[in-house]
Amino acid sequence: MDKITTTLLFSLFALLLTASLSKDLCHKDDENALLKIKKSLNNPYTIISWDPKDDCCTWVSVECGDATVDHRVISLDISNDDVSAQIPPEVGDLSYLQTLIFRKLPNLTGEIKPTIAKLKYLRFLWLSWTNLTGPVPEFLSQLKDLEYINLSFNDLSGSIPGSLSLLPKLGILELSRNKLTGSIPESFGAFKGVVPPELFLSHNQLSGSIPKSLGNLDFHRIDFSHNKLEGDASMMFGAKKTSWSVDLSRNKLQFDISKVKVATTVNNLDLNHNKITGSIPVQWTELTLQSFNVSYNRLCGRIPQGGDLQIFDAYAYVHNKCLCGAPLQSCNVEIQATDLYLNLPSE
Repeated sequence: MDKITTTLLFSLFALLLTASLSKDLCHKDDENALLKIKKSLNNPYTIISWDPKDDCCTWVSVECGDATVDHRVISLDISNDDVSAQIPPEVGDLSYLQTLIFRKLPNLTGEIKPTIAKLKYLRFLWLSWTNLTGPVPEFLSQLKDLEYINLSFNDLSGSIPGSLSLLPKLGILELSRNKLTGSIPESFGAFKGVVPPELFLSHNQLSGSIPKSLGNLDFHRIDFSHNKLEGDASMMFGAKKTSWSVDLSRNKLQFDISKVKVATTVNNLDLNHNKITGSIPVQWTELTLQSFNVSYNRLCGRIPQGGDLQIFDAYAYVHNKCLCGAPLQSCNVEIQATDLYLNLPSE
């Protein structure tokens, strides 16, 4: 046997060995669980190609870890499909799962199953743009590795569990566009993590006042817009904070903004459609703003000149009690505050 033939045979053997080993990467328990999930979801188009003849670590929508976790399935992402089913209970059998995504599945129904509580390594939970109903599960607080929770664009109802504040690694909590009621939990002012999570609670039916305890935290981004929140929200601001985006628009918040100092790091500030009084502080001219809106409030006085406050058109300031100065009418012109103007609707 010549040298070239020997080399070719060795290469072929190595290739066959590699293929054989790769077939063994998929753990049998994970493969069985995935095939049951496929069946429970009625063989949706996005994962119809899953074939037990192939290594499940090569299947679309599936990702396996390295040798440190014995090549177990660590990610399942099923998105953009016409799935008519509920969350399969076999999801909980993917013992090493770190990422679970069911997104843009408009016919995924039912409640968020307790089987998810079995996923003790779960870090990333994204269940959005579905028709999931029921409450935000209390059991999520048991998953101490969770860093990201996105349950937006569903039909979830009930109150927000205060126990979510016990999650030590949580970085983002996204619960927008549901039917959540009740108040923002008082415990959200004492998250266990080193850095407070970004909170997105907009487009719900939350009511009551914002807990004063939230003023103790330095949130990077908060969005409480389109709710029924009322009372004082001035504690959410502070010159020493490092907030980047604050959206409290379309609520019933009522406080004097005259002495509110906003962190110079704020890039997006939206307070429109509330009952906020006072005048815009001169300190706000120090902000570098990308978006800004204080319309439909009860503000009065001259809009401070300078900074970025004049780069926005009148829409950002309209329908206030007696606000004047660019980009609104000059303060030298007497403002005719008719009863009609004073009683403009707040929304």
